[in-house]
Amino acid sequence: MKCLLIANRGEIAVRILKTCQKLGIRTAVTYSEADADALHVRLADKAYCIGPKEAAASYLNIDAILKAAKRANADAIHPGYGFLAESPALAQACAEANIGFVGPKADVIQKMGSKVEAKKIAEEAGVPVVPGHYGTQDGATLQKAAKRIGFPVFIKASAGGGGKGMRLVEDEKTFLETLSLARQEAKAAFGDETILLEKAILNPRHIEVQVAGDKHGNVVHLFERECSIQRRHQKIIEEAPAGFLDEKMRAALFDYAIRITKAIGYDSLGTIEFLYDEDTGEAYFLEMNTRLQVEHPVTEMITGLDLVALQIGIATGDAIPFAQSDLAVSGWAIEARINAEAPADNFRPEIGPVYLYDEPQGDGVRVDSGVAAGSEVMPWYDPMLAKVIAHGKDREEARQRLIAALANYALAGVTTNIAFLGDVLAHPNFSERPLTTRFLVESFPDGWKEAPAEADAVLAGIAYVLHVETGAPEPGTNAASPWQSLGPWRVMDQSINPGVTHLRLQRQDAAEDVKIAGHDGNYYVTRGEQSVDVRAKRLPDNRICLWMDGERHEFRAVITEDQIVIAGDGHNTVFTLESHLAAEQSASAPQTTHHTLYAPMPGLITALSITKGDRVKTGDVLVVMEAMKLVHNLVAETDGIVEDVHCKQGATVAHKAPLVEIGPEEKIAE
Repeated sequence: MKCLLIANRGEIAVRILKTCQKLGIRTAVTYSEADADALHVRLADKAYCIGPKEAAASYLNIDAILKAAKRANADAIHPGYGFLAESPALAQACAEANIGFVGPKADVIQKMGSKVEAKKIAEEAGVPVVPGHYGTQDGATLQKAAKRIGFPVFIKASAGGGGKGMRLVEDEKTFLETLSLARQEAKAAFGDETILLEKAILNPRHIEVQVAGDKHGNVVHLFERECSIQRRHQKIIEEAPAGFLDEKMRAALFDYAIRITKAIGYDSLGTIEFLYDEDTGEAYFLEMNTRLQVEHPVTEMITGLDLVALQIGIATGDAIPFAQSDLAVSGWAIEARINAEAPADNFRPEIGPVYLYDEPQGDGVRVDSGVAAGSEVMPWYDPMLAKVIAHGKDREEARQRLIAALANYALAGVTTNIAFLGDVLAHPNFSERPLTTRFLVESFPDGWKEAPAEADAVLAGIAYVLHVETGAPEPGTNAASPWQSLGPWRVMDQSINPGVTHLRLQRQDAAEDVKIAGHDGNYYVTRGEQSVDVRAKRLPDNRICLWMDGERHEFRAVITEDQIVIAGDGHNTVFTLESHLAAEQSASAPQTTHHTLYAPMPGLITALSITKGDRVKTGDVLVVMEAMKLVHNLVAETDGIVEDVHCKQGATVAHKAPLVEIGPEEKIAE
């Protein structure tokens, strides 16, 4: 292979690029208009724009991808994961265009991409499957089937995975409503609203087996991975091998995986996923992913293999270069997925810029990333930014290394789950007992709350003064005041004294005044009734070293137009610069009983359940919105009357766009 087109984005595109560079294969990538300056575009030999920001018109556009492959004179297309990675249409189109496809044949993708067909194949191979319903799709029939199976049941998209189009139904009362939402998500994510029902196993482990087959009839397994820690049915921490698993069950899972792989004549990398019932000790076939998995690095770390290189070799006709007996597990590996989301707010997807980016290093630590400083996290794609993987001689060493790596991951700007992941790994339940998909519910029953970070207003104030002094003609004079460069923010204090910086810093719901006197690294800081002498020094890479009360602090800081972002120990602490005038106006503003529902992120309005004049109650669903491949129900936060609706079904709205206005109920009499 001389040239490979990578039809994907983000960290997986970068991951494939690295192996191609190692193998001496020229690379070409596709990108949307929104990704013109993305990291994978910067790193590739060639890059081709294939459409606008929406994935349906770009990363899911088969014709555009094939045209890019022909322009690049690519020998093959690698689909990565997500998007078209499990699309039989893309595999078939490649075959018809005489372009190689790094993956299995189209008919195999078709069979295993249907959960219904895949379960039939598993049963015929003698592999147990979860009881369920895989047939008629009308609502009444499905509701009867759910009663027959017995609640709780899972509604799942037949055409795909990743937690999209998957909903748990506890009882019959909410079945039809949940069915509608699941179908909507399935249609949005996979273009197919076909669903199936499965008996819900209430205390399951998610264990999968990595397999490989080639065009010469060879089949091997590359051991198992544990993927039980999930949020919204999507994995966030994976490890290899699986802990707390007896050898008899491990051997049975390997046997089941090999049987299915051989039954379909598989000739690529793939993953057979199983549900293991922790209560009964039984395992069931769940699905097969006919692609490279997000979590493949943990397998690479314990085997020493490059799975992307193996996958490319198989696609070009090479035989698997080892036998099953040649493989052995070496140590333990754990991976954490870095997502742009707010774990303390029900894992709400987040968007925004990456101001500062510095990956952790250390023995056994690896980072696969698709972002860099200056990247922009956008609402049209998956929120995963990177993965941190740690390898050790045993599970405990790998865990400790990963905790340390997360604490040293500096990513300032968009909100991420880094601090949350560190708390998950540090929780006693992670080390002391088998993991199940109930881990987060049981370990954080009241949800996760971020512990207060070390960063405080003193650190933020010093960071700001150092930032201003760096480019000031005369540090410590009025010309160096931060308000000289902040436009509207400088209207704060009509009597700023020379050499004194007066900041009002808003952090979450509290504002704090800080006065800083001094210059050239020596400062006197007053906060409320307390004052302290501080020595500080600005270091390379946005680092600041500070000595205060006999203690040394080192942290990173980024200054934006109206914010100071302190990054450290896996936390981002954001201080907003607020003028006294703005604060006083806000405090004196009259209280109102009106409420406006704003878009929590950019997205597509898929349904409106209200019209002007409707009476609504707190918790009523007003708007259904699709963003970052997920469906979000936006609810009323107060009782009242709908006074205005500013959006319509099918419209794309911006972040914080007003959607619905609700007034007090007494207005109905007017």
